[in-house]
Amino acid sequence: MLQTVAQPWMWAVFIAFVLGMCWIDAIALGGSRAHKVSVREAAAWSAVWVCLALSFDFGLWLYLSDSVGRDVATARAMEFLAGYVIEKSLSVDNIFVFLLIFSHFSVPPQYQRKVLLYGVLGAIVMRIAMILAGTWVVAQFSWVLYLFGLFLLVTGFHMLVAAESEPDLDANPVLRLAKKLLPLTGDFRKEKFSVRENGKRLFTPLLLVLLLIEVSDVIFAVDSIPAIFAVTTDPYIVFTSNIFAIMGLRALYFLLADMADRFHLLKYGLAFVLMFVGCKMLVVKWLHISTAASLLVIGALLGSSIAASLLASRKS
Repeated sequence: MLQTVAQPWMWAVFIAFVLGMCWIDAIALGGSRAHKVSVREAAAWSAVWVCLALSFDFGLWLYLSDSVGRDVATARAMEFLAGYVIEKSLSVDNIFVFLLIFSHFSVPPQYQRKVLLYGVLGAIVMRIAMILAGTWVVAQFSWVLYLFGLFLLVTGFHMLVAAESEPDLDANPVLRLAKKLLPLTGDFRKEKFSVRENGKRLFTPLLLVLLLIEVSDVIFAVDSIPAIFAVTTDPYIVFTSNIFAIMGLRALYFLLADMADRFHLLKYGLAFVLMFVGCKMLVVKWLHISTAASLLVIGALLGSSIAASLLASRKS
């Protein structure tokens, strides 16, 4: 059984907080009506999520300093911060895929909000399931961390090679199967996923978009969940840092959607982050890389790729 600093009440409080923030987030970005999220709204809400994550980390440090000692508190707070940065940076790759899906289906901006809301909720449920499965596997078979490291190294290398290529959505097996099985309308019906016409239930293209969003969430979770085990095996730290990163994904998408082309080199930085994390897990028996050092390396990789992207796009 993996050790954790969390008491049962801490899990209950955090889950209640997540449910409450999901409701507030849905209301803040349009409620039940079709709404095009502005850059100003997205920027403000993104800042809120980052501040909430940092406040949670500080609060965790304060509580643990009194309950288990400052050394343990500092170590867990640094692990949360490193895990949050890793998950937040990897979630940017989701944004590129979301943008590709919305562009492929020509989804109007005012209809994207609802799809992303359901996508985020689905991602939270899947992350919970995968985190529980991952912590159980790591607790039973510690050597699986080496497999995680090898997987991340290969995934990062594949991302590096395929950074400039775009997936063929029409060839996606989930999309092809859905088109065969589901009776579809020829166009969008506002934000509805299905409508009833002439006594027959029909599904709109927005449902196909949601299916692809959920599939992409699963694929990215397979990458990101093993990555966080490189900095901590505490289930509570893994869970909270993951959820905070995912909860801010919707606002981050609307913030970056209109200028994603200015960050086209960021994919290379993300690929190197995965490869670094993979290497860190593979050499842990012989070389311990501290959480602080890992944060510096990850920050340098992301910062340099962002700077290079902005410089390249400015010249072009």
